[in-house]
Amino acid sequence: MRFLAQEEKHHKDYLLRYRRESFIANATDTDEAKNYKIAEYLETPGVTPDMDSKDVYLVAAGRELNSYNFYKGLASLHPEGEIKDMLLKMAAQELKHKEKMEYLYVNTAFVQTDGG
Repeated sequence: MRFLAQEEKHHKDYLLRYRRESFIANATDTDEAKNYKIAEYLETPGVTPDMDSKDVYLVAAGRELNSYNFYKGLASLHPEGEIKDMLLKMAAQELKHKEKMEYLYVNTAFVQTDGG
């Protein structure tokens, strides 16, 4: 989970840097994420101090989905250009975070036993 916190910190840094200067020089490339849509189809459990790991991953996937939708929606309000490109890159990164959380969810919720 620390790697996600670090990536979220980078998002904040990008936004603060953009406020001071052009984003193009600071943009990062992202590969396209696989969207398994697990967070879209499963009910998000309530947050409690004694949650199972699988539920933590499902909550996190849902939050990453919300962040993706936020950046994607914000990008749709802008004309083509630097701002829209930056917001779409941020959305793509959030979708990659969601992919990671869904991967962790599936591998925690449906542990493979010997023999498949």
